[in-house]
Amino acid sequence: MKPLTIPQAAQRDQNSVQMLSAWIAERGLHCTLNIGFFESAGHTEAKAWGILLADLVRHIGNAVAVERGTPADETVTAVFTAIQSELDFPTSSAVGEFHVGHA
Repeated sequence: MKPLTIPQAAQRDQNSVQMLSAWIAERGLHCTLNIGFFESAGHTEAKAWGILLADLVRHIGNAVAVERGTPADETVTAVFTAIQSELDFPTSSAVGEFHVGHA
């Protein structure tokens, strides 16, 4: 397993909360999601996840701009297009187990 670095801000903030982790393993996507966190904080779960995912896509755009020189807005548009296509015409099914709680 090749884990990523935990951001410095998350390490400094005693109130930081991990919201998702994703791995490519055994030829598929495997993820851990912190479902229920937003609702417990008084937010609509689906809307808050949408905001989180939009922020994540912008971070991907910024990272690709720094690492590859591709303008961030081009990457954001390409990712958004790929998301819409995958939602409309899935290349694989999203199956798995749901576990409540933390490690």
